Amino acid sequence: MQSFFNSLFRMAAFPNRIDARFAALRTERRKAFVAYIAAGDPTLHHTAKLVLAMERAGVDVLELGVPFSDPLADGVVNQLAADRALKSGTTLKGVLRLVARLRSKGLKIPLVLFTYFNPIHRHGVEKFVRDAAKAGVDGVLNLDLPPEEEGSFAGGMEKAGMRVIHLVAPTTHSSRIREIARRSKGFIYYVSREGVTGMQKNMAGGITSRIHEIRRHTKTPVVVGFGISTARQVRAAAREADGCVVGSAIVHRIGELGRKSSMVPSIARFVRSLVRPLHS
Repeated sequence: MQSFFNSLFRMAAFPNRIDARFAALRTERRKAFVAYIAAGDPTLHHTAKLVLAMERAGVDVLELGVPFSDPLADGVVNQLAADRALKSGTTLKGVLRLVARLRSKGLKIPLVLFTYFNPIHRHGVEKFVRDAAKAGVDGVLNLDLPPEEEGSFAGGMEKAGMRVIHLVAPTTHSSRIREIARRSKGFIYYVSREGVTGMQKNMAGGITSRIHEIRRHTKTPVVVGFGISTARQVRAAAREADGCVVGSAIVHRIGELGRKSSMVPSIARFVRSLVRPLHS
């Protein structure tokens, strides 16, 4: 056990890329564009090309969805993407190997694994922390792991220099927001609407007041996600927040284009159009 923690301390010697990116954006007075894609959709080979293209397109933080057979928070677009990824043979081990390969190619942007806890539990918690840190993962967002039950997982992540990203929902009670804020590093993901992920025509209400409430308890950056799919919505969401997350709108286009040779450049152009309002 001691050798396990010693190896984590060695891994944590480098600054966390999420922290460094948000610090740089604050200095530049800009907001973060966080993108989500499902790893392995349509294949891990395509995901590798997409990740590199997104870095060139100006994405600040990239969430890689680990495909899982029983998603709870994902809408139909992301469920179908996970299904395509599973059918292509994508596993958590494969995603970690992909991250390591991308880092070896010089990928610099922060990577967050967007996952349910089951794949981590099956991999082995300690082994996952060690393997994720070695591969070059910067943070993990567990959709179904409450902060009160993180235990040794959160401790191991911190010792390895990685961030556990927490969610705050419109229905989260004020006392719970205070507790989540106390535990949070990297960034807090504010879920802007009740329900599951998916594209929406209109922004949810109450975002500004909720962000102000979160910020009363923490200096950790707050990003807004769920339902954001256009450049106008990106601009609106980031007006008060430190950044925004776009997922389903990107994933939907990946699903439409599939394995066509035009898929990666087409997605890169779309992402660039969404990034522009935050970086101009």
